[in-house]
Amino acid sequence: MATTINRLTDRMVRAALAPGMHSDGAGLYLQVVASGARTWIYRFMIAGRARSMGLGSLRDVTLGQAREARDDARRLAKSGLDPIRHRKARAMSASRNTRGRLEQAVPTPSMPTVTAPSLLICWKDYVAAQEGAWRGAKTKDSWMRSIENHAAVIKHRPVDEIDVEAVIAVLEPLWMTKAESAGKLRDRLERVLDYARVKQYRSGDNPAVWKSNLSHLLPPRPKLQRGHMRALPYSKIPQLMRELADKEGMAVRALEFTILTIAREAMTLEATWAEIHDDLWTLEASRMKKRAFRQPLSSGALGVLNRVGGRTVCPNDLLFPTPLGGLLSNAAMDKVLKDLGADATPHGMRSSFRDWAGDETDFARETIEECLAHQVGDETERAYRRSDSLRKRRAVLERWAGFCLDWRSKD
Repeated sequence: MATTINRLTDRMVRAALAPGMHSDGAGLYLQVVASGARTWIYRFMIAGRARSMGLGSLRDVTLGQAREARDDARRLAKSGLDPIRHRKARAMSASRNTRGRLEQAVPTPSMPTVTAPSLLICWKDYVAAQEGAWRGAKTKDSWMRSIENHAAVIKHRPVDEIDVEAVIAVLEPLWMTKAESAGKLRDRLERVLDYARVKQYRSGDNPAVWKSNLSHLLPPRPKLQRGHMRALPYSKIPQLMRELADKEGMAVRALEFTILTIAREAMTLEATWAEIHDDLWTLEASRMKKRAFRQPLSSGALGVLNRVGGRTVCPNDLLFPTPLGGLLSNAAMDKVLKDLGADATPHGMRSSFRDWAGDETDFARETIEECLAHQVGDETERAYRRSDSLRKRRAVLERWAGFCLDWRSKD
């Protein structure tokens, strides 16, 4: 039975179509994405391998022109030539204005061909090459979420076929509604496509570049949508600590400890007694952003630990476990704050501390930033601060505890 060909009509391709691949027959498809962008794709087999060739957008290529391009590509594929390689060779020949180079550039069936990998493979290779310089596994996870969640429609396309139309197709649905994710995706596409060019998988301009390229096709992204973590004015911290002291529960104690040590939530939730050495909290690199960290414990923080059990527990036990010994939920401390009517997040307490230290003390900025586990200065400067200023940071945190618990002296 003959394969149906030329199924589509001009009216059909411009009508409302569901996202997906709409076949015209003989390997020609109209790809429609959620944003409404429409692109012609020709699918074929060469040397036993399935390939996809972009033929341009519906805005620039009519149905009739797409069929002509498909038929030309089919003839090449049947003769054993790769239509994609043939097109690239023609473009290179035209740009050099040199006659006779096309025959040398086009591979024949007897010549080995180098097939460009998919965008996903290139993406993974780039991540593997760069992750050693990243500060934590979360960065790698974020990169992989970008392509899997937001660029899945083009991830299996050969990297040498990613054009401006393909980039627009994945950016447009996010651009105004998820501006931060869209910005990260565009930047990451630009880097991966640059990597592919250096690896000689593709040539020509980078279609994900913003300046003088996408800037003409997309509006400026909205400003930061997520905003900063909500923080209490530091003047309200003592009253909050007073209210916490009257409440029971591991989530309450965990919040007290987080405020007094100005820790990130995950640092507190995953903390174990094995990390506590007298008045020092020691975290391995795997617990931080790929660098070990030590935090002095103030008398207030030690008081919280004494209240939850002290050294009567096993070293590998969590400092603030659930009744069954597991990790507290990430939302546990948030719920405590919500129940008290505090319009803030646990992470926002770090901002409260930073404001207090800057407004109410004369401690050096570097010492304050180190209390927050922030890296200070370049590699050379950090090499001269190997002691991590424990003595100075201990003074800062003891004074912070005195401020937070000032209500005790007034009762």
